[in-house]
Amino acid sequence: MKLLTKMTKMAVLVTGLGFACSSVAAEPMDLDSLLKTLEQGKSAQSAQNQQREQEFKSRQNEQVQMLKDTQAKRNQMLAQSERLETQFEENEVKLANLTDTLSNRMGSLKELFGVLQQVAGDSSNKFMTSVVSAQIQDRSKFMDELAVKMGSTSNLASIEDIEKVWYELQREMTEQGKVTRFNTDVIVEGGAKAQQEVVRVGAFNLISNGKYLEYNAATNTISQLTRQPVARFTATAEELQNADSGVVQFALDPTGGSILGLLVQAPDTEERVHQGGTVGYVILGVGVIALLIAIERFLSLMLIGGKVRRQLKDTVARDDNPLGRVMKVKDQYPDVAYDTLELKLSEAILREMPKITRNLTLIKIISVVAPLLGLLGTVTGMINTFQAITLFGTGDPKLMAGGISQALVTTVLGLVVAIPTVFLYTLLNTRAKNILLIIQEQSAGIIAERSEKGA
Repeated sequence: MKLLTKMTKMAVLVTGLGFACSSVAAEPMDLDSLLKTLEQGKSAQSAQNQQREQEFKSRQNEQVQMLKDTQAKRNQMLAQSERLETQFEENEVKLANLTDTLSNRMGSLKELFGVLQQVAGDSSNKFMTSVVSAQIQDRSKFMDELAVKMGSTSNLASIEDIEKVWYELQREMTEQGKVTRFNTDVIVEGGAKAQQEVVRVGAFNLISNGKYLEYNAATNTISQLTRQPVARFTATAEELQNADSGVVQFALDPTGGSILGLLVQAPDTEERVHQGGTVGYVILGVGVIALLIAIERFLSLMLIGGKVRRQLKDTVARDDNPLGRVMKVKDQYPDVAYDTLELKLSEAILREMPKITRNLTLIKIISVVAPLLGLLGTVTGMINTFQAITLFGTGDPKLMAGGISQALVTTVLGLVVAIPTVFLYTLLNTRAKNILLIIQEQSAGIIAERSEKGA
């Protein structure tokens, strides 16, 4: 403080000297005037410094008082902290004593509440995934709340809570043996909702309009399966929904949807055909060609056979059947020797043979080519499989499934086409041979007759 006062005085003195110099420069002043000016400036500076000292002292007293107040508050807080700490320690001792007392008094109830908590948690998960919840909702909410409540040591289950757990478990078991109907919103194909009658078969399946439904526990919605199982299963679902009483056969999924999910994922016949790829389409194409030829040959041979049988009963040869055209050879050559007639008849039979056996060889060729095409598809599929193994390894079986499916499907398609084609060829060839046999038999009779006349 003193140093500040001295520096202030020196500054005033320098200032005064500056003014003095200015005055001297402006107007000459004698030493007495200069001394008087300095004394006046010194007096004014002293008064100002005294005022500042008084203000500092007054503020210093305030700061001392603030320090004292803060120290008093700190002491008060320390005392309160010690008191609360002591109280906390006492409360811990009391809490430990009360906990021991609670454990002793609960005895076997503690074990009971532990089992109750476990049963509530397990039942909540069961109720959430059960199809019964599609009709009876909000059952898992109570079980979740009870499980949380039993997890706390300060909350105990009431008799009403225990009875409700027993009631919900008993109701779940009872509903598993019932087939009930109820109306609710069903998500149909296209994503639209429709109010429909739903038949619940125990805790296993939901059906509506002859289709299987799926219950989504996360969204609490019922929707139709995108892919339905084969017709023999959906037929039982429709029969059950239309039944009013009695015993009805129904394709039940005891796993609650797992087996049904696998069934709907299995490819149908059309999808299996598509798995055969290009080779499979070629096999089906040649199979269709063989079938069309077989139908045409069957109808033709049936008509020709009918005409030949009618010709056998008639003595007049007609041109509308092979036998009649062969018999006309006898009339065309009435005077030739029997050996010449034999040659003429053989020539006529040879002319009729291509018409009777037409395209039968093509059917036989297709019956041989179809398995070879199936083998080609098998080799192609296995090549794709080994390429997938080379690129991706054997870690993911799905990568190999496409090639293996093509290999197996083309083999099956080849056999499916070859087996009936062989049967059709054998049937048609037998019919054609029977007709030719009748013609040859009648031709031999004509030759024998001419031979007898010549003798």
